[in-house]
Amino acid sequence: MGAGEIRRRVQKKFKLRGFTLKVDALEEALSFLSHFQDAEDEALDLLLDEIDKESLKSSILDGEAVRRVVNLLLEAETAVDPTSPAVSSRSALRVVDAFVIPRFCYDPIKQVFYESIGKLSIHGEAKDKAALYKDRYQLLLQRLTRDKYFSKPVFDAEMVDSESCEITPIQSLIGCIGRRWLMGVISQLEEGHFYLEDLTAAIPIDLTNAKITSGFFVENTVIVAEGELLSNGNFKVNTCGFPPLEDRDDSLSLLMGLDFFGGGVSSTEETLRMSAMEKKAVNDMFVILSDVWLDNEETMEKLSVVLDGYESLEVVPSLFVLMGNFCSRPCNLSFHSFSNLRMQFEKLGEMIKAHPRINEQSRFLFIPGPDDAGPAKVLPRCALPNYLIEELHKHIPTAIFSSNPCRVKFYTQEIVFFRQDLLYRMRRSSLIPPSSEETTDPFEHLVATITHQSHLCPLPLTVQPIIWNYDHSLRLYPTPHTIVLGDRSEQKAFKYTGITCFNPGSFSSDSTFAAYRPCTHEVELSALES
Repeated sequence: MGAGEIRRRVQKKFKLRGFTLKVDALEEALSFLSHFQDAEDEALDLLLDEIDKESLKSSILDGEAVRRVVNLLLEAETAVDPTSPAVSSRSALRVVDAFVIPRFCYDPIKQVFYESIGKLSIHGEAKDKAALYKDRYQLLLQRLTRDKYFSKPVFDAEMVDSESCEITPIQSLIGCIGRRWLMGVISQLEEGHFYLEDLTAAIPIDLTNAKITSGFFVENTVIVAEGELLSNGNFKVNTCGFPPLEDRDDSLSLLMGLDFFGGGVSSTEETLRMSAMEKKAVNDMFVILSDVWLDNEETMEKLSVVLDGYESLEVVPSLFVLMGNFCSRPCNLSFHSFSNLRMQFEKLGEMIKAHPRINEQSRFLFIPGPDDAGPAKVLPRCALPNYLIEELHKHIPTAIFSSNPCRVKFYTQEIVFFRQDLLYRMRRSSLIPPSSEETTDPFEHLVATITHQSHLCPLPLTVQPIIWNYDHSLRLYPTPHTIVLGDRSEQKAFKYTGITCFNPGSFSSDSTFAAYRPCTHEVELSALES
C-alpha cells in the first residue's frame, strides 16, 4: 500500500470517528503505523479505540494528543518479549477439537448470530436433522444477501429489472413469468427426480443444457440458479453456480467478536501483538503426512528417513501432523489386531524419542483417518482410542490426539485439517460433469465446492453420515487462512481467493508429504526418492 493511500485511509478513518487531524497529528499517526507493516488496519483501529477513551477538549486533534496515546501503545507492545519461548509455547499453537467448537445459529428476523447453549446430544432427534439443512441454508443466504449483485436495491430506480439478481422465494414463483433467480438445496424428493428446495417450497428443476460454474454439483449442495418457470411446473435452469464467497475480513467485521473458529476471541491489542510475533516466526514450519501405516515396515522406514532429514536441519519443524489411516487394513468388526497396532504406536514413540532435537522442540498432532479405530464412520470422528496410544504417550507426553476434522490456531493463522477421501466420492456423486471453462483439475473443483458451500463435506448424508448436532464443526465460515485436505489422490496445492488449500498426498502409497510455512503461506510438496 502506497504512502499516499495510507495517508488518505488514516484521514478517512479518523473522520468517520468524528476527529479532524492537524498536520503534526497525522504525522504521529503515520509514524505509529510504520511499526506495523502489513498490519496497518489493525494498528489504526487500536489507535482510534484508545483515542476514543481519552478525555479530549476538542475533536480537532493536535500532535501532542496523538503522541500521548502512541507512546502508551508502543510501551505496551514492547513490554512483552515476542522472542520469549514461554510466550511462544503458551500462545502460538492451539489445537481445537471438533467436539468443543461452539455452535452458532442465525436469526433471520434480528439478522444476527447467537450461540446455541446447552449440551449437544450425539444421538439427535428428527428436528436436529431438519436444523442441519436449515442452518446450512441460512448461513449461505445471509452471506448472499450482502453480495452487491444479489442484495435488494434501496430504490427501484437504482437498478433496472434486467440487471437485478434479487432472489425470489420458490413459493412466490406461481404466476411469475420471465427470468428469475432462485437459491435452494438440490434435493431428490422422488427417486430420479431432482428438486430445488428452500425454506418456503420445492420445485422440480431441469438442469439439461444448464451452464454451470466450477465445482461439483451434488445432491445437498446449495446453488443459485437463473432460469424460468415452464408451463409444466418445472423450473428450467439456464445458468447456475454456488453462492458467491465473502471476504474473510468482511465476515469477521459482521460477527461482532463471535468465536466461530473455536480458538478464542482476542482483543485488538492482542491480535496486533500476535500478528507482529507471527511476522518474526519465519522459521516455523509444519510437516504434514497422511496415510501413515504403522503396520507397514516400508512406511516406518520411510518415516524414519523423514525424521532423520528434519533432525539434521538448523531449525526443526514446529509441528508434525500425522493423519490416518494408521493401519493398512480397515479397523472394522473383522479387525482383530488392536494389540499389535498398540505396539506399533509404541514403536513410533520410540522412533520419535530417538531424535532428540525433534522430541524436545517439535510437537506432534495425530488425526484419525476414515478407516481408523473408532465408534463409527460418521463425521466428525473422535480422537484415537486411549488403548492404542497410551504407550506412545509415555514416550511423547506432549503428543496431541485430536478429532477429524480438527482446527489449529497458530498466532493469528486459522488452519483446518481434514482427512477424508473426498475427491473420489465427490466425483462419483456429481449430478453434472464439472465445467471445464475455468479449470479441468478435479482438486480445484473440489476446493471451489467446499469453500463456496462453507462446508468441508457437502455430500448427501446417505453417502457420508454426519452427527446432526455437530455439523457446525465442518463449517468453513468465516473462511480460514488454510485448508489441508488429506486425500489418497495425487498431492496438489492450490490458492483460491486468498485461501491456501493443499493435499499432502498418501505417504504410504506414494511417499509424498508436504511442508507448510504459516508465516508466508508457502507450501512445499515433497516426496522421498524411490
